[in-house]
Order: sequence, then structure tokens, then C-alpha cells
Amino acid sequence: MKTIYLTVPGVTNSSPQHWQSLWEKEFPERFRRIEQKEWNTPACADWINEIEEKVQKANPETVVLVAHSLGCTAVAHWAKNFGTKIKGAFLVAPSDCEAESYNFDTKGFAPIPLDTLPFKSLVVASLNDEYVSLERAEQFADAWGSEFINVGAKGHINFGAGFGEWNEGLEFLKKLD
Repeated sequence: MKTIYLTVPGVTNSSPQHWQSLWEKEFPERFRRIEQKEWNTPACADWINEIEEKVQKANPETVVLVAHSLGCTAVAHWAKNFGTKIKGAFLVAPSDCEAESYNFDTKGFAPIPLDTLPFKSLVVASLNDEYVSLERAEQFADAWGSEFINVGAKGHINFGAGFGEWNEGLEFLKKLD
């Protein structure tokens, strides 16, 4: 069975130029976005219920969640609350919504679960991400049982940091296939 990639953007959603959006456009038969009702002031319970609904509509055993930023935190909460066995999760630039510097209006995402994820996972982080320190990203990876990749000084690994298609990310994603 072919892997289905469900993208889980962070707060404010991913722009059309973001690597998640570009992957969805390039591979529409394999990449599908999990759309949230509220992107700007998200509630964790709503987000994780939407993730569960979309995972169940697909064959969970074929699903890899492709999360960015607050989407990574949502995946950790979803795994803790639902425990659905999926193929894996690709967790890029996980935001630290517990940090004093985090200034988005979110509800229910903190505290961030530090439980081992019940599926294979990979955390990709940057040395100079404004939303998570490298040390905190490593802590998430360790707690979640994820492989960890430090991509160097690449900001928040989004369009604003110079990321478009991000072919290196597609190569990392193969580790979960």
C-alpha cells in the first residue's frame, strides 16, 4: 500500500509558497492537508479531533503525518489522546508554545506532551529557529522517541527562512517510508 502523507501546518496555516503546500501541489495523490476550522487562534482539542478524523478516513497504517511548527505539538497531543497507530510522523521545527517568547493566541497546547510516540518519528530542527531552541527541539525528539536531525542555521524552516520546495526534506521523509 502506498503511503499517504497528511500535512499538519502550524498556526496561521502554511502559505502557498511553504514546502508543505508545494509538496501537496507536486504530489496531489499522496499529500493532503488536514484543514483546521481556526488557524489564527487554534484550540488544541479541535485540531487533534480533526487530525483523528482525517487519519481514520485514510488507512491509518499507511499514514505519515507531515507536521510543521505548532502542528508538531498537535501531533504529540493527538498521539497522547488517541493512540492511533500510524506509519510515522515527520515533525519539522516544533514550536515551543511554553516559552515566554511564544506570542500566538493558542488554547490547550501547553503543556506539551513529552510521552513517547507510538509510531516511528523524525524531528528536524534548526540552530536559529525563533520559535524553539535547538536544545528544546532535541528534548522533544528524545522524549518522543524520534530520530533527530539538526539542519544548521535555517530559521523556522519555512518560506520566510528561504524554504520553498525543500528537496532535502523529501529525502528526510524517505526515512519514514
